[in-house]
Amino acid sequence: MSELSDSNFKRISLINWILTIPMIVLFSWPYYYAAKLVGMEESFRYIGAFMFSLPFMFTIMHGHVTMALGSVHREHYYRWLEEHTFSYGILFTPTFVKTRFRLIFLIVSLIFLPVGYLLSF
Repeated sequence: MSELSDSNFKRISLINWILTIPMIVLFSWPYYYAAKLVGMEESFRYIGAFMFSLPFMFTIMHGHVTMALGSVHREHYYRWLEEHTFSYGILFTPTFVKTRFRLIFLIVSLIFLPVGYLLSF
């Protein structure tokens, strides 16, 4: 059985989808409590915590794909996700795996901390 088979890609995608919510919760709570200490309004805390958790979640998922397929073959998986946009690849864009995108998203979420605090008055 080839590691580049459709069934292997489906398995990797299913595992990533199952891990999505636990990873968002795991990586968002530090931001949530930091925003709570600052005194940010609760709706802004949730938005900021979600934005803060996404880069870490994308990094873990990218690492999972790399471990499952190898760094040479992971592009095949990402191409497969683009072809299956209405099923397994829903909400997927190749930008998610770019380090620059993840760093920008992290910095924006950290900038949102004082801005959200100021907006909550």
